[in-house]
Amino acid sequence: MDAQENPVSDAAAPPDLEPAARRIAALLGPLDDSRLDGPTPCPDYAVRELLGHLTGLATAFRDAARKDLGASTDVSPDAALPVLDDDWREVLPLRLDEMAAAWRSPDAWTGMTRAGGVELPGEVAGAVALNELVVHGWDLARSTGQPYAAGEAELRSCEALLAPVGSGPDSPDRPDGSDGGSLFGPPVPVPDDAPPLDRVIALSGRRPDWQPGS
Repeated sequence: MDAQENPVSDAAAPPDLEPAARRIAALLGPLDDSRLDGPTPCPDYAVRELLGHLTGLATAFRDAARKDLGASTDVSPDAALPVLDDDWREVLPLRLDEMAAAWRSPDAWTGMTRAGGVELPGEVAGAVALNELVVHGWDLARSTGQPYAAGEAELRSCEALLAPVGSGPDSPDRPDGSDGGSLFGPPVPVPDDAPPLDRVIALSGRRPDWQPGS
């Protein structure tokens, strides 16, 4: 990937993951257990699997930022259906906080690291981590009937990652390592004047108007 295609500009400060992480944590309080078996925009996931995936990715990207490579960073998210542990209400907010804190270190954005078994430059891994939080935060909000918004800088980073300059969003050179699977599939067409969040969601393979039962 050429430097001009990098989702994190050398001239720009790395994005802060804390707002996206805290938005997800805020969605957990109103989430009633009766919704855990409800559908999500991820075809293979009910809400409980989405929460399990969020817990796993928060752990993996925390360790990727710390360059603490091992079991958490080596396993592909497609290896098995995520399992939601009974203590998820305590563990998931903690992991989200730890992930955001780890990516506040300048060292996290330098050198090489690994996530999902894929070797990535630190700056690309950080952009992928933010994208995971923003898109899956939208997934969780939409699945549970809660409002969701994202910051302009976050959405610019996500759009640059999902549709990098000089490479189509379903290209094998896509820097997030996506292969068009069920979590981040081929982009969905939206109008040219669609809001930035809708564009990002569509680039991730989701319909921005998705609702449970649709």
